[in-house]
Amino acid sequence: MLTERQLFLLQVLINDYILSAEPVGSRSIAKRQDVHYSPATIRNELADLEEMGYLEKTHLSSGRVPSEKGYRFYVDHLLSPAILTDEEMQNIRQAYRQKFAENEKLIRITAELLSEFTNYTAIMLGPELLETRLKHIQLVKLSDHKGVMIIVTDTGHVENRVVAFPDRINTGDIEKMVNVLNDKLKMVPLYQLQARIQKEVKEELRQNVSDYEQVMSLLTESLTIDDPEQIFFSGKSNMLAQPEFQDVDKIIPLLKVFEGKEIVHELMSIPPKGLHIRIGRENKLLGIKDCSLITTSYSIDGEHMGTVAVIGPKRMTYPRVVTLIDILSRILSKSLSEKESKK
Repeated sequence: MLTERQLFLLQVLINDYILSAEPVGSRSIAKRQDVHYSPATIRNELADLEEMGYLEKTHLSSGRVPSEKGYRFYVDHLLSPAILTDEEMQNIRQAYRQKFAENEKLIRITAELLSEFTNYTAIMLGPELLETRLKHIQLVKLSDHKGVMIIVTDTGHVENRVVAFPDRINTGDIEKMVNVLNDKLKMVPLYQLQARIQKEVKEELRQNVSDYEQVMSLLTESLTIDDPEQIFFSGKSNMLAQPEFQDVDKIIPLLKVFEGKEIVHELMSIPPKGLHIRIGRENKLLGIKDCSLITTSYSIDGEHMGTVAVIGPKRMTYPRVVTLIDILSRILSKSLSEKESKK
């Protein structure tokens, strides 16, 4: 149990570190007008906080920085949402006063506002990506070397894909493949198809088709689902300006995350309701282990439709980000609901 003085000094140190990105020493804390303890007292308390795991030193002679445990305690017990200025609130309302013909534009403007106001990277998952599931697959053979794969989703969308049959593949294997797909993948969200193919379908096909490699080659090529418009990024380059990410060994894995689909699975693993903060290694995705991820959801008439997320350094301005992501998700939900009611 931390004492009142330790709570105060931990909060002061974390707030100072968030602003400066430099290790914080006892002498710099003692110089603050709102601190009335001697440098020696502060030094002893910081040493105790370090021993308890809330702080750590980057070098023996340096000041201290928050540990992941320290950040976790801060957001769970010491965090107070920031208050936006009247000008900021007016700019936000003005952005949503425009008439948007498509929901996509409302989602995009939310991502842009989040990245602009936080100086971090904003990510939005669109409703189609979250909701659309595979209903049925049919494969029609046109010739010995060509066919059409018909993909039907639960939203009624039908997509026809011309596929080239590998040499020597037989009709029986094609039929077995389609049967396995419809059995294993029915009502699976589209973004999960490739993962489920590797996890469940692959072994089933290995046991039931004669030319397994040929069938998997056909399957991988024909069932790659691209969702370029259902995940929206804004401010990817903002992370390059953060002191922590001047290290190329940290920024390259992060940029790879932004280019891939793994971030979708990370976001989908977080419960949709409420505001969630994952710090550092609490994130399952290796490329964002040096980041904090804050998420919440947006809805239409109370029904969950998508995810709002902000990625920043562990040293992010949590009070401001929490306030902004809450306000913008609420405004987005209200705007989408009003738009839906007018249809």
